[in-house]
Amino acid sequence: MKKLYVAIALLFLLNISSPAQQVKEPKAFSEEWSKPYPPFRIVGNLYYVGTYDLACYLITTQQGHILINTGLANSESQIESNVKKLGFRFSDIKILLTTQAHFDHVGAMASIKKKTQAKMMVDEKDASTLKDGGRSDYFFGGDASAFEPIEPDRLLKDREIISLGDMQLTLLHHPGHTKGSCSFLFIVKDDQKSYQVLIVNMPSIIVDGKLSEVTKYPEMSSDYAYTLKAMKGISFDVWLASHTSQFNMHLKHKSGDGYNPKVFIDRKGYDQALAELQKDYHSKK
Repeated sequence: MKKLYVAIALLFLLNISSPAQQVKEPKAFSEEWSKPYPPFRIVGNLYYVGTYDLACYLITTQQGHILINTGLANSESQIESNVKKLGFRFSDIKILLTTQAHFDHVGAMASIKKKTQAKMMVDEKDASTLKDGGRSDYFFGGDASAFEPIEPDRLLKDREIISLGDMQLTLLHHPGHTKGSCSFLFIVKDDQKSYQVLIVNMPSIIVDGKLSEVTKYPEMSSDYAYTLKAMKGISFDVWLASHTSQFNMHLKHKSGDGYNPKVFIDRKGYDQALAELQKDYHSKK
């Protein structure tokens, strides 16, 4: 009888540990994805809390905070430290958002969700990928999860509003990079003026061949076409992106620089970045 109890106990332990054992985060493409970077105020109540290249953003309100993106699984401690350095409480994060359901942007999302009890909200087209830890992703998918699976609390559609305190963010559905890639458009204020801010998921193409060859995502080409057209028509003052390299953050802001939102007013840089992505799209469609 004792042997039976031991066998049952071992089986139970194996069962509860198996999900964690199935998570296999892909190798980071760059050391800069994990490299620490000091947090800073971007504009108004919007702050940078990410790593050197994987951009994570904190939007603060009197009723709690919104965190957009988390970087890799090992980024949690850096993000928490950055939030605290800015004088905010990590436990006050109430809403979690992401610009795309890839491991380099949601790697620490499940852990942060558990720690803060924040509500996870995601573009509805990325919900299934978020739930299975990326196994169904057309590029990184496979037998093992690329990140710890996350159960969304709310599924978002194009132009849907996310509200917290005095903040209202509009989700813009920008598919292509993932089926539910999205951007966020909102207004922040400082003592001087109001700024329309766009946190954009740039439609970079990670496949080497033709888009039509990606059988797991047959709508990819039409989705990219839609997104590239939609992005050209967005009006904003400040633009940021999922990777700092995509909006040249390190040319605009050096560690230790003071508050200067004007450096992020760069429509020309945005249009040039889109033009380059448009060329890549036409070569692969």
